[in-house]
Amino acid sequence: MAKSLAKKIFVLDTSVLLFDHGAIKNFKNHDVAIPITVLEELDNFKVGNDTKNFQAREIIRLLDKLSQTGLNDWVSLGRGKGKLKIVMANVLNGRDAEAIYGVGKNDHKILNSAVTLADAHPDMIVTLVTKDINLRLKAKGIGLLAEDYETGKVKDIEKFSEGFPVIEGVDPKKINELYKKGVIPADGLLGNQELANGYYIFKNGESASVLSRFNKKLNLIERVDKEYIYNIKPRNAEQAFAVNALLNPDIKLVCLQGVAGTGKTLLALASALEQRHLYNQIILARPIIPLSNRDIGFLPGTAEDKISPYMQPLWDNLKFIKNQFRPGEKKHKVLDEMEESGELSITALAFIRGRSLSNVMFIIDEAQNLSPHEVKTIITRAGEGTKIVFTGDIKQIDTPYMDEESNGLTYVIDRLKGHELFAHIKLEKGERSELANLANELL
Repeated sequence: MAKSLAKKIFVLDTSVLLFDHGAIKNFKNHDVAIPITVLEELDNFKVGNDTKNFQAREIIRLLDKLSQTGLNDWVSLGRGKGKLKIVMANVLNGRDAEAIYGVGKNDHKILNSAVTLADAHPDMIVTLVTKDINLRLKAKGIGLLAEDYETGKVKDIEKFSEGFPVIEGVDPKKINELYKKGVIPADGLLGNQELANGYYIFKNGESASVLSRFNKKLNLIERVDKEYIYNIKPRNAEQAFAVNALLNPDIKLVCLQGVAGTGKTLLALASALEQRHLYNQIILARPIIPLSNRDIGFLPGTAEDKISPYMQPLWDNLKFIKNQFRPGEKKHKVLDEMEESGELSITALAFIRGRSLSNVMFIIDEAQNLSPHEVKTIITRAGEGTKIVFTGDIKQIDTPYMDEESNGLTYVIDRLKGHELFAHIKLEKGERSELANLANELL
């Protein structure tokens, strides 16, 4: 019998459900199966305050609602959706993952559940869906179809490597007018590259150029200058664009993307300090990604002692700004006072979960290590007067189940680009040192 191309069965592993607890409803009219071993693993993740613990609790609640008539047989996921079933690992034809890869490992039990389903439904296309690359390879090694969880992934990732548009051949009179007046009417100057809060370089040959931003609300081109922020001056055009977005009160969400040494975190912190009178608190946070997958609890000392090594890069940026002033200078004293009073706080992202943030400048470093759900959760916590800044490098991801296309930083840039409350700046030129630039370019 030919396999039906109209309907499929997707077998979801634990990594998918911890990434998106609503995944079971994202396969259109196709059926979804969950191996019994996945329920055991979800049970291990249900306690805690991390995002994966929240996701585990949510999917458990969702499965409980669907289980009124039992889940050992197919149950409907709702109108226009497929059906759901919990599957065992009863290998029928000798294609045994545990016999091939080893006994006792949960991944191999999950593979056997998918094998059991495929053997029981020879007329259907059965596919294992997992964020675990190695598990996908193991599945393919025993003849199972396997794929990544695609919902929320950004397909056109090439656009993230593009620099700022350079508008060539601009009338020198327009450039001079922009220099003198600071603003000029857009009047179609941007053509099909028009984007709210888009940053551009206007040029006329080699003789004249100007940095600019498009104000969509007023349909104006605004000149962008290299402004000092807490004694830090932008060193290139992209840094000037970043500072412009960070200082603009109408832009409530800024994403700074770029490799190490491009000044993302430093500019965000300096801009926040320059605007300290606008906010009740400045918070710098970053997700903790434990080395070698060891939980932070293994580290000695208090909670503050445990997170200190992970927060050191943020402290380094603060120290660099402090060093722009002598210890007796007013701005140096202001920084000390802000630290002591809590107006300036550097902490782990996990410690601010659940808070409602009003009148806060909130800077999240290493945002590429956040999932789309985590990024959405952070943004929905923003109260009145709050500005959020995400910084990160989408090519340097430290979590095993995300990549350039599926991390939270890529997701928010793709979904919000062009909105009047949002600006995305890609920093390309390293400014840390010649040695750091050499490493980024050649290693």
